[in-house]
Amino acid sequence: MKTMLSALLLAGAVSLPAGASADVLRDQALEIFKPLPSTVPAVKDNRITPDKIDLGKALFFDTRLSASGVFSCNSCHNLATGGDDNLETSIGHGWQKGPRNAPTVLNSVLNEAQFWDGRAEDLKAQAKGPIQAGVEMANKPALVEGTLKSMPAYVEAFGKAFPNEAAPVTFDNMAKAIEAFEATLLTPAPFDAWLNGDDEALSAEQKQGLALFMDKGCAACHSGVNVGGHGYYPFGVVEKPGANILPAGDKGRFAVTKTADDEYVYRASPLRNIALTAPYFHSGKVWDLQQAVGIMGTAQLGEELDEEEARLITAFLGSLTGTMPPVIYPVLPAETETTPRPSAAILP
Repeated sequence: MKTMLSALLLAGAVSLPAGASADVLRDQALEIFKPLPSTVPAVKDNRITPDKIDLGKALFFDTRLSASGVFSCNSCHNLATGGDDNLETSIGHGWQKGPRNAPTVLNSVLNEAQFWDGRAEDLKAQAKGPIQAGVEMANKPALVEGTLKSMPAYVEAFGKAFPNEAAPVTFDNMAKAIEAFEATLLTPAPFDAWLNGDDEALSAEQKQGLALFMDKGCAACHSGVNVGGHGYYPFGVVEKPGANILPAGDKGRFAVTKTADDEYVYRASPLRNIALTAPYFHSGKVWDLQQAVGIMGTAQLGEELDEEEARLITAFLGSLTGTMPPVIYPVLPAETETTPRPSAAILP
Protein backbone atom coordinates (compact mmCIF):
# COMPACT_ATOMS: atom_id res chain seq x y z
CA MET A 1 0.00 0.00 0.00
CA LYS A 2 2.81 2.40 0.79
CA THR A 3 4.40 1.98 -2.65
CA MET A 4 1.06 2.54 -4.36
CA LEU A 5 0.33 5.58 -2.20
CA SER A 6 3.71 7.14 -2.97
CA ALA A 7 3.10 6.65 -6.67
CA LEU A 8 -0.31 8.31 -6.39
CA LEU A 9 1.07 11.22 -4.41
CA LEU A 10 4.02 11.82 -6.71
CA ALA A 11 1.65 11.69 -9.65
CA GLY A 12 -0.37 14.50 -8.08
CA ALA A 13 -3.28 12.48 -6.72
CA VAL A 14 -3.10 14.48 -3.50
CA SER A 15 -4.83 17.33 -5.28
CA LEU A 16 -8.01 15.29 -5.64
CA PRO A 17 -10.96 16.13 -3.44
CA ALA A 18 -11.45 14.05 -0.29
CA GLY A 19 -10.56 10.54 -1.37
CA ALA A 20 -9.06 7.33 -0.15
CA SER A 21 -5.45 8.36 -0.79
CA ALA A 22 -5.56 11.28 1.65
CA ASP A 23 -7.23 9.15 4.32
CA VAL A 24 -4.69 6.36 3.87
CA LEU A 25 -1.79 8.80 4.11
CA ARG A 26 -3.12 10.22 7.38
CA ASP A 27 -3.80 6.75 8.77
CA GLN A 28 -0.23 5.73 8.00
CA ALA A 29 1.12 8.93 9.51
CA LEU A 30 -0.87 8.46 12.73
CA GLU A 31 0.75 5.05 13.16
CA ILE A 32 4.14 6.79 13.26
CA PHE A 33 3.57 10.33 14.55
CA LYS A 34 1.40 12.03 17.15
CA PRO A 35 0.13 15.62 17.26
CA LEU A 36 1.35 17.92 20.01
CA PRO A 37 -0.59 17.75 23.27
CA SER A 38 -3.14 20.51 23.74
CA THR A 39 -1.95 21.27 27.28
CA VAL A 40 1.43 21.54 28.98
CA PRO A 41 2.61 17.97 29.64
CA ALA A 42 3.31 16.81 33.16
CA VAL A 43 6.94 16.15 34.06
CA LYS A 44 8.44 13.72 36.53
CA ASP A 45 8.85 14.89 40.13
CA ASN A 46 8.00 18.49 39.34
CA ARG A 47 4.40 19.66 39.43
CA ILE A 48 4.04 22.58 37.03
CA THR A 49 2.22 25.62 38.44
CA PRO A 50 1.79 29.21 37.22
CA ASP A 51 4.11 30.52 39.96
CA LYS A 52 6.78 28.02 38.98
CA ILE A 53 6.43 28.91 35.30
CA ASP A 54 6.77 32.65 36.04
CA LEU A 55 9.87 32.06 38.14
CA GLY A 56 11.35 29.77 35.51
CA LYS A 57 10.82 32.37 32.80
CA ALA A 58 12.72 34.99 34.81
CA LEU A 59 15.56 32.55 35.44
CA PHE A 60 15.67 31.51 31.77
CA PHE A 61 16.42 35.10 30.76
CA ASP A 62 18.63 36.09 33.71
CA THR A 63 22.30 36.45 32.73
CA ARG A 64 23.26 36.59 36.42
CA LEU A 65 23.06 32.81 36.55
CA SER A 66 26.38 32.92 34.69
CA ALA A 67 29.67 33.77 36.39
CA SER A 68 30.30 36.64 33.98
CA GLY A 69 26.79 38.07 34.08
CA VAL A 70 26.77 37.87 30.28
CA PHE A 71 25.08 34.58 29.37
CA SER A 72 21.59 33.26 30.07
CA CYS A 73 19.74 30.13 28.98
CA ASN A 74 18.26 32.29 26.23
CA SER A 75 21.74 33.11 24.90
CA CYS A 76 22.14 29.64 23.38
CA HIS A 77 18.42 28.80 23.18
CA ASN A 78 17.11 32.06 21.79
CA LEU A 79 13.32 32.00 21.70
CA ALA A 80 13.35 34.59 18.92
CA THR A 81 15.37 32.38 16.56
CA GLY A 82 13.84 28.92 16.78
CA GLY A 83 15.00 28.12 20.31
CA ASP A 84 18.70 27.91 19.43
CA ASP A 85 21.50 30.36 18.62
CA ASN A 86 21.98 29.65 14.89
CA LEU A 87 25.72 29.17 15.43
CA GLU A 88 27.89 26.21 14.45
CA THR A 89 28.68 25.74 18.14
CA SER A 90 27.78 28.11 20.95
CA ILE A 91 29.96 30.85 22.40
CA GLY A 92 30.26 30.84 26.18
CA HIS A 93 32.28 32.11 29.14
CA GLY A 94 35.37 34.05 28.10
CA TRP A 95 34.20 33.73 24.48
CA GLN A 96 35.14 30.07 24.52
CA LYS A 97 33.63 27.93 21.78
CA GLY A 98 31.52 24.95 22.85
CA PRO A 99 31.97 21.47 21.36
CA ARG A 100 28.49 20.91 19.88
CA ASN A 101 25.63 22.65 18.14
CA ALA A 102 22.95 23.89 20.56
CA PRO A 103 19.66 21.97 20.18
CA THR A 104 16.39 23.88 20.17
CA VAL A 105 14.61 24.25 23.49
CA LEU A 106 11.23 24.36 21.73
CA ASN A 107 9.19 21.22 22.42
CA SER A 108 12.24 19.77 24.20
CA VAL A 109 10.06 18.58 27.08
CA LEU A 110 8.85 15.88 24.69
CA ASN A 111 12.32 14.40 24.15
CA GLU A 112 13.24 11.08 25.74
CA ALA A 113 16.43 12.66 27.11
CA GLN A 114 18.38 15.89 26.70
CA PHE A 115 21.65 16.75 24.92
CA TRP A 116 22.90 15.04 21.77
CA ASP A 117 24.25 12.15 23.82
CA GLY A 118 21.24 11.87 26.15
CA ARG A 119 23.31 12.44 29.28
CA ALA A 120 20.51 14.36 31.03
CA GLU A 121 17.34 12.43 31.72
CA ASP A 122 15.09 15.50 31.72
CA LEU A 123 15.04 19.28 31.47
CA LYS A 124 15.77 19.93 35.14
CA ALA A 125 18.93 17.83 34.85
CA GLN A 126 19.78 19.61 31.59
CA ALA A 127 19.32 23.06 33.13
CA LYS A 128 22.09 22.40 35.65
CA GLY A 129 24.66 21.39 33.05
CA PRO A 130 25.32 24.61 31.07
CA ILE A 131 25.29 26.74 34.23
CA GLN A 132 28.21 24.72 35.62
CA ALA A 133 30.07 24.03 32.35
CA GLY A 134 33.32 25.96 32.15
CA VAL A 135 32.87 26.76 28.46
CA GLU A 136 29.26 27.90 28.91
CA MET A 137 28.11 29.80 32.01
CA ALA A 138 30.99 28.70 34.27
CA ASN A 139 29.16 29.12 37.57
CA LYS A 140 28.85 27.04 40.75
CA PRO A 141 25.66 25.98 42.58
CA ALA A 142 26.59 27.78 45.83
CA LEU A 143 27.31 31.01 43.98
CA VAL A 144 24.05 30.75 42.04
CA GLU A 145 22.12 30.26 45.29
CA GLY A 146 23.93 33.21 46.85
CA THR A 147 23.03 35.39 43.86
CA LEU A 148 19.36 34.45 44.04
CA LYS A 149 19.13 34.84 47.82
CA SER A 150 20.62 38.33 47.57
CA MET A 151 17.55 39.63 45.76
CA PRO A 152 14.35 39.83 47.84
CA ALA A 153 12.09 39.56 44.79
CA TYR A 154 13.64 36.20 43.90
CA VAL A 155 13.33 34.98 47.48
CA GLU A 156 9.63 35.85 47.38
CA ALA A 157 9.15 34.22 43.98
CA PHE A 158 10.82 30.98 45.13
CA GLY A 159 8.58 30.99 48.19
CA LYS A 160 5.48 31.18 45.98
CA ALA A 161 6.75 28.53 43.55
CA PHE A 162 7.78 26.10 46.30
CA PRO A 163 5.37 26.99 49.14
CA ASN A 164 5.88 23.89 51.27
CA GLU A 165 9.64 24.23 51.66
CA ALA A 166 11.38 25.96 54.55
CA ALA A 167 14.36 26.98 52.38
CA PRO A 168 13.07 27.12 48.81
CA VAL A 169 15.98 28.99 47.17
CA THR A 170 18.12 26.07 46.02
CA PHE A 171 20.00 25.08 42.89
CA ASP A 172 17.66 22.11 42.44
CA ASN A 173 14.57 24.32 42.64
CA MET A 174 16.12 26.75 40.18
CA ALA A 175 16.38 23.86 37.71
CA LYS A 176 12.80 22.74 38.42
CA ALA A 177 11.48 26.24 37.73
CA ILE A 178 13.37 26.47 34.44
CA GLU A 179 12.00 23.06 33.46
CA ALA A 180 8.45 24.24 34.23
CA PHE A 181 8.86 27.25 31.95
CA GLU A 182 10.48 25.26 29.16
CA ALA A 183 7.63 22.74 29.29
CA THR A 184 5.31 25.52 28.07
CA LEU A 185 7.33 26.10 24.89
CA LEU A 186 5.17 23.99 22.60
CA THR A 187 4.77 25.09 18.98
CA PRO A 188 1.71 23.63 17.22
CA ALA A 189 2.41 23.38 13.50
CA PRO A 190 0.49 22.79 10.27
CA PHE A 191 1.46 19.12 10.53
CA ASP A 192 -0.46 18.87 13.82
CA ALA A 193 -3.53 20.45 12.25
CA TRP A 194 -3.30 17.96 9.38
CA LEU A 195 -2.89 14.99 11.74
CA ASN A 196 -5.99 16.26 13.56
CA GLY A 197 -8.04 16.17 10.36
CA ASP A 198 -7.48 19.48 8.54
CA ASP A 199 -6.91 18.31 4.95
CA GLU A 200 -5.86 21.78 3.79
CA ALA A 201 -3.16 22.29 6.43
CA LEU A 202 -0.48 20.70 4.23
CA SER A 203 0.27 21.59 0.62
CA ALA A 204 0.38 18.96 -2.10
CA GLU A 205 4.18 19.05 -2.07
CA GLN A 206 4.29 18.66 1.70
CA LYS A 207 2.06 15.59 1.48
CA GLN A 208 4.31 14.15 -1.22
CA GLY A 209 7.30 14.82 1.01
CA LEU A 210 5.60 13.16 3.97
CA ALA A 211 4.95 10.04 1.91
CA LEU A 212 8.61 9.94 0.88
CA PHE A 213 9.73 10.61 4.46
CA MET A 214 7.85 7.51 5.58
CA ASP A 215 8.56 5.28 2.59
CA LYS A 216 12.28 6.00 2.40
CA GLY A 217 12.75 5.12 6.08
CA CYS A 218 13.39 8.56 7.61
CA ALA A 219 10.58 7.92 10.08
CA ALA A 220 12.36 4.85 11.45
CA CYS A 221 14.37 7.25 13.63
CA HIS A 222 12.35 10.47 13.40
CA SER A 223 8.93 9.49 14.68
CA GLY A 224 6.57 10.16 17.57
CA VAL A 225 5.22 13.45 18.81
CA ASN A 226 8.53 15.34 18.39
CA VAL A 227 9.37 13.70 15.05
CA GLY A 228 12.52 12.39 16.74
CA GLY A 229 14.08 13.13 20.11
CA HIS A 230 14.15 9.50 21.21
CA GLY A 231 16.37 6.54 20.46
CA TYR A 232 20.11 6.48 19.81
CA TYR A 233 21.60 5.74 16.40
CA PRO A 234 25.03 5.76 14.75
CA PHE A 235 25.68 8.77 12.52
CA GLY A 236 26.60 6.77 9.47
CA VAL A 237 24.49 3.61 9.67
CA VAL A 238 25.37 2.83 6.05
CA GLU A 239 28.07 5.34 5.12
CA LYS A 240 30.03 7.32 7.69
CA PRO A 241 30.24 11.03 6.79
CA GLY A 242 33.63 12.66 6.44
CA ALA A 243 35.38 14.57 9.21
CA ASN A 244 34.06 17.82 7.77
CA ILE A 245 30.61 16.74 9.03
CA LEU A 246 31.44 14.10 11.68
CA PRO A 247 34.50 15.29 13.63
CA ALA A 248 36.61 12.32 14.72
CA GLY A 249 37.16 13.73 18.22
CA ASP A 250 33.49 13.73 19.22
CA LYS A 251 32.43 10.12 19.80
CA GLY A 252 28.90 10.96 20.92
CA ARG A 253 27.18 8.71 23.44
CA PHE A 254 30.43 6.81 24.04
CA ALA A 255 31.41 9.63 26.42
CA VAL A 256 28.38 8.72 28.56
CA THR A 257 28.37 4.91 28.42
CA LYS A 258 32.05 4.13 27.68
CA THR A 259 30.72 1.34 25.47
CA ALA A 260 32.48 0.80 22.15
CA ASP A 261 29.18 0.20 20.35
CA ASP A 262 28.17 3.77 21.27
CA GLU A 263 31.00 5.45 19.38
CA TYR A 264 29.53 8.11 17.04
CA VAL A 265 26.03 7.29 18.33
CA TYR A 266 23.67 10.21 19.01
CA ARG A 267 20.08 10.72 20.04
CA ALA A 268 17.84 11.13 16.99
CA SER A 269 17.33 14.84 16.51
CA PRO A 270 13.75 16.12 16.96
CA LEU A 271 12.71 17.73 13.69
CA ARG A 272 10.05 20.19 14.82
CA ASN A 273 11.02 23.73 13.72
CA ILE A 274 14.02 22.27 11.87
CA ALA A 275 13.67 24.88 9.11
CA LEU A 276 14.50 27.55 11.72
CA THR A 277 17.50 25.93 13.40
CA ALA A 278 20.36 25.87 10.91
CA PRO A 279 23.17 24.88 11.02
CA TYR A 280 22.53 21.15 11.32
CA PHE A 281 23.87 18.04 13.02
CA HIS A 282 25.72 17.94 16.34
CA SER A 283 28.74 19.49 14.61
CA GLY A 284 26.75 22.36 13.08
CA LYS A 285 28.66 21.93 9.84
CA VAL A 286 25.76 22.04 7.35
CA TRP A 287 23.74 25.21 6.83
CA ASP A 288 21.31 24.13 4.11
CA LEU A 289 18.35 21.93 5.10
CA GLN A 290 17.98 20.25 1.72
CA GLN A 291 21.68 19.39 1.77
CA ALA A 292 21.24 17.93 5.26
CA VAL A 293 18.38 15.78 3.96
CA GLY A 294 20.62 14.47 1.20
CA ILE A 295 23.41 13.66 3.65
CA MET A 296 21.00 11.73 5.85
CA GLY A 297 19.81 9.76 2.84
CA THR A 298 23.34 8.65 2.04
CA ALA A 299 24.62 8.17 5.60
CA GLN A 300 21.55 6.61 7.25
CA LEU A 301 19.56 5.04 4.44
CA GLY A 302 22.27 4.17 1.92
CA GLU A 303 20.31 5.93 -0.79
CA GLU A 304 21.19 8.85 -3.02
CA LEU A 305 18.05 10.96 -2.94
CA ASP A 306 17.56 12.78 -6.20
CA GLU A 307 17.07 16.54 -6.14
CA GLU A 308 13.28 16.32 -6.43
CA GLU A 309 12.99 13.79 -3.60
CA ALA A 310 15.18 15.90 -1.32
CA ARG A 311 13.17 19.00 -2.24
CA LEU A 312 9.86 17.36 -1.40
CA ILE A 313 11.09 15.95 1.92
CA THR A 314 12.39 19.41 2.78
CA ALA A 315 8.98 20.85 1.93
CA PHE A 316 7.38 18.40 4.37
CA LEU A 317 9.87 19.43 7.07
CA GLY A 318 8.66 22.99 6.60
CA SER A 319 5.24 21.88 7.84
CA LEU A 320 6.85 21.22 11.24
CA THR A 321 7.51 24.93 11.78
CA GLY A 322 5.09 25.88 14.53
CA THR A 323 3.60 28.91 16.23
CA MET A 324 5.53 30.19 19.23
CA PRO A 325 3.60 30.80 22.43
CA PRO A 326 3.71 34.49 23.36
CA VAL A 327 6.63 35.20 25.67
CA ILE A 328 6.91 38.65 27.24
CA TYR A 329 10.45 39.50 28.30
CA PRO A 330 10.38 39.57 32.10
CA VAL A 331 11.40 42.45 34.33
CA LEU A 332 14.08 40.89 36.53
CA PRO A 333 14.81 41.56 40.21
CA ALA A 334 17.40 44.24 40.93
CA GLU A 335 20.79 43.42 42.46
CA THR A 336 21.59 44.43 46.01
CA GLU A 337 24.82 45.20 47.82
CA THR A 338 25.21 41.51 48.67
CA THR A 339 24.76 40.21 45.10
CA PRO A 340 28.01 38.49 44.01
CA ARG A 341 29.92 40.52 41.44
CA PRO A 342 30.39 39.11 37.93
CA SER A 343 33.74 37.61 36.97
CA ALA A 344 35.12 36.90 33.51
CA ALA A 345 38.05 34.87 34.85
CA ILE A 346 38.54 31.49 33.18
CA LEU A 347 39.34 29.05 35.96
CA PRO A 348 41.26 25.78 35.48
